[in-house]
Amino acid sequence: MSRISLMVFAALSLVALSAAPAAAQQAQPAAKPAMAETAAMTVQPIAPFLYLVKGGSGANTAFYVARQFVIAVDAKMTTDGGRQMVSEIAKVTPNPIVFMILTHSDLDHVNGLAGFPRGMTIKSSEGTRREMEEAFKDEKMAALRAYLPTETFESSNVLNGELPDGKAFQVSLLHFGPAHTSGDTVVLFRDEKTAVIGDLAFTGRDPLVHRQKGGTSLGYIETLKKLISLPAETYLSGHADPMTKDDLRKLLASMEDKLAKVRELIGQGKTIDEIKAAMGVQTAAGSRWPSLVEVMYLDLTEKR
Repeated sequence: MSRISLMVFAALSLVALSAAPAAAQQAQPAAKPAMAETAAMTVQPIAPFLYLVKGGSGANTAFYVARQFVIAVDAKMTTDGGRQMVSEIAKVTPNPIVFMILTHSDLDHVNGLAGFPRGMTIKSSEGTRREMEEAFKDEKMAALRAYLPTETFESSNVLNGELPDGKAFQVSLLHFGPAHTSGDTVVLFRDEKTAVIGDLAFTGRDPLVHRQKGGTSLGYIETLKKLISLPAETYLSGHADPMTKDDLRKLLASMEDKLAKVRELIGQGKTIDEIKAAMGVQTAAGSRWPSLVEVMYLDLTEKR
């Protein structure tokens, strides 16, 4: 190889070596965006003065504009998500957020509370407050201790007031028993024929039942029946687009069918692994929660 060729080869090699780290860096998978902030927050009108908040951090939330104040339902998953929800509400009304209603204690519904103003009346079922108290013992959650529910109820509670158009309103808080958790609350806006139901309904996937929080698949089924009987036409879930009674009926039928099959297989002496195989259940590696079929098996065999 000539001297000139050697010089060219050396120069090209240096360029390649210097480019390699940059290329390797580019080849690295991009860091995943924070799960809580994957979609822009949007505000969707559901009825006069009632709005659904989707996107941002955590589950869907809602708010209701009264003449002199706002009622918020659930609080997103992060402090920034809570602040963003407050900002979105301010675009609709200058009224202060006076009431916060929590449908249950899951972190994607309550962790954003620190982004809301202090001094709100925070309402929940007794079970939800107990679960939050337990979770907030963790020092990482210390900032949320100031946002524990200030008013709790056992089975029902009512908020009355006046709307901006001068009409009276009634909002009912209903707890039908353990289902997704021990303390699920349904928020019924009677005149709007709309219920905010937290995680009491999903679409495109089996419902999630937190047995570690006292949830039960049997109670979930009974709660679905009560939801269907409500004077509501629209149901706002934490993880779905607005739903109808027909959507809930389909979910109920699916759950009842699964429960009947699990019960039948238990009667045949099948193990949980055999039941999962028979029903085509595959639990993903690293999954945090048992499948609905596993929960049904445990509920029916009372193995807590």
